[in-house]
Amino acid sequence: MSDAILLVDDEANIRLTLGAKLRALGHTVIEAADGTGCLSAAATPAVGLVVLDLGLPDLDGVDVLRALRSWSQVPVLVLSARDDQAQKVAALDAGADDYVTKPFDPSELEARIRAGLRRGVTGAPGPHGSAPDRVVFGDYVLVPADRSLRHRGVDVPLTPNELGLLLVLAAHPGRLLSHEFLLKAVWGESYGSESSYLRTYLSQLRRKLGDNAGRPTVIRTEPGLGYRWIAGPGPGVGSGSAGQ
Repeated sequence: MSDAILLVDDEANIRLTLGAKLRALGHTVIEAADGTGCLSAAATPAVGLVVLDLGLPDLDGVDVLRALRSWSQVPVLVLSARDDQAQKVAALDAGADDYVTKPFDPSELEARIRAGLRRGVTGAPGPHGSAPDRVVFGDYVLVPADRSLRHRGVDVPLTPNELGLLLVLAAHPGRLLSHEFLLKAVWGESYGSESSYLRTYLSQLRRKLGDNAGRPTVIRTEPGLGYRWIAGPGPGVGSGSAGQ
């Protein structure tokens, strides 16, 4: 199983202290001090999560994220001193799965690392509902059992968080799912107020689904409340269809 943590930070003291804590918790830790080292080490099959600082000496962390996302869907938790909201959104847009600001609470960071590793394995901690065996909408086919989405027979690559959102929404057709519900279902129980995560990932997911937020046919935004799966069930929904 891919469960090693790639810790990328140019501050040696953070690599030393955080690395020691993670190893004490039973994790295998691989360290890198710059963006080039991160991209090289991330190719290691054992890596199940990347903890990435944005302020690296050779490459900007956001550029590292974009490069990493061009060939890998490994979960990435950004650990950065940059606390500006625009910086957080830029990191999420570039492919980050989570964002923790320095200085950080060690217990919170450890909880988020555990949640990130779970998402990397399952796509989501749990859809909080019975997912259909197969969902057909437009030219797309979602098969929850093998965590796949296909468009006209071609696989659509999804990050763990995109897959998690898709599974949860499809498991509750027609039901309004609140921001808090979706965050807890996909990111984990310690989440609930990070609405910027949802805006970013729903936007990315809609692009991959060919769904227009202004005239939605798959996912409808209920302003200030949450999101609703509105795609018709179609003939592809199997016997394990979701309850309301």
